[in-house]
Amino acid sequence: MEIERKYLIDRLPTNLDCFPSRHIQQGYLCTSPVIRIRKDGEHFFLTYKSSGLLAREEYNLPLTKEAYRHLLPKADGILIEKNRFCIPLAGGLTIELDVFEGKLAPLVLAEVEFPDKESALSFSPPPWFGKDVTFSGEYQNSRLIRRFS
Repeated sequence: MEIERKYLIDRLPTNLDCFPSRHIQQGYLCTSPVIRIRKDGEHFFLTYKSSGLLAREEYNLPLTKEAYRHLLPKADGILIEKNRFCIPLAGGLTIELDVFEGKLAPLVLAEVEFPDKESALSFSPPPWFGKDVTFSGEYQNSRLIRRFS
């Protein structure tokens, strides 16, 4: 089960270069249900996500580089490319800050995953977070692929 909140970010933290980051490329084979392929550094995955906004089922399966390349031309919409920064928060939580490239630039989103719905709903974001878009669905990556395709 994936339980996460999502926020628009208007201004980046000043110390962003102090945190680890990695380049992610992902495409969507289907958006209902969500079936995604992802290249995360030198790792490749096929992901299934059920419907939902705050909480939904998520399953990740490893792919080979060859399988990823085979599936890539079958992806719908645009290919998402982003740099993900992992910023630790108190309580063992992590901010995954995505700085989008290409057609989705200058979009920046932050996601925080939680162990349960109660902690997600009681979360107080850092002051540099912008609008909470968790419940709009508009900023789910599977919907962003259609903005410019």
